[in-house]
Amino acid sequence: MSRTVTSPSPEPVAAASGHASGRYLLRPAALADLPGLERLAQASAIGISSLVPDRALLRDKLERSLKSFAADDDVSGEEHYLFVLEDRAQGGVLVGTSGIAASAGFHDRFYSYRNEYVVQVSPELEARNRIHTLHLCHDLTGVTLLTGFHIDPAHAGGLAPQLLSRGRLLFIAQFPERFSDRIASEHPGLADDNGRCPFWDAVGRRFFHMDYPAAEQLASGPRRTLIAELLPQSPIYVPLLPEEAQWALGQLAPVGELPFQMLQDEGFDADTYLNLFDGGPTMEGRLPLLRSVAGRRLCPSAAAVARAARRGTWLAASTGHHDFRATALTGPVAAADLAPLGQAPEAAVALAPLDLDTGARA
Repeated sequence: MSRTVTSPSPEPVAAASGHASGRYLLRPAALADLPGLERLAQASAIGISSLVPDRALLRDKLERSLKSFAADDDVSGEEHYLFVLEDRAQGGVLVGTSGIAASAGFHDRFYSYRNEYVVQVSPELEARNRIHTLHLCHDLTGVTLLTGFHIDPAHAGGLAPQLLSRGRLLFIAQFPERFSDRIASEHPGLADDNGRCPFWDAVGRRFFHMDYPAAEQLASGPRRTLIAELLPQSPIYVPLLPEEAQWALGQLAPVGELPFQMLQDEGFDADTYLNLFDGGPTMEGRLPLLRSVAGRRLCPSAAAVARAARRGTWLAASTGHHDFRATALTGPVAAADLAPLGQAPEAAVALAPLDLDTGARA
């Protein structure tokens, strides 16, 4: 995870356009999207993003994703899938991107801190203490990671962010053999624009003579494990940390509120794990229990979708992995609203309910 700059609160997209059926399309990124990704990388963003304004790195990310989508049965777990969100009302301009890492720590262990509590009792003194501790662990090694959520602030309202975040879950549910049934997502902790991070300054900086931005840059690659292995292996007793660092534990940077709230509404839990570097929350959930997956149904045709989605808001997705497509719909849905999926009317469509009364808080 890399930290993004906090953007001003965006003006929400008008309901008439932001909630229009089929306006937004989620699809696998292509090499032709490189200019659009460069533009997104250079702009302010809301969310969690590893998107950097470096053409070579972006091209490498695209090529890696293309290989992942192209793989048929020979999947190893090292796949990284990159999606883009386009606004069809603006001629298909890219307004967001998000990703999936099939297996966290595929080449090595994936470290986090685990919240635990130690109870100490002294009958003689009639004293009992319950002490918060942090344990360095690699419990999340091998889980599937949701990564790189990045959306144009002008589209942060309505259906666009819901599709960008939750559409990935429909892809995972459609091809479960490619992923773990345990899904996680790291979210940014507190750090200011000058690179000062209370948790890093209290813990990590004592073992590495570098500031938080430098450590975070190293952590985005394979060196994350090297850093983790030099951190204290014994439990960290939270009461011994500076008060500012204690208060920052599990706190969410404003830049991460949108994706965090959507995943919380999905049913992800944020109480167990913390990011290794900034102490931000790491969410996790079991795939079958997530709301979009539990409510997912497979409709045999576009006509069946129209019958099922007479009211409410929905996510609809195609069932192929090379040419995966997903869009958001508002009932009553007509078969023509499924045109963005690029399928024949008789093709099967995955349909999942999307309750904006819940998701609108994001």
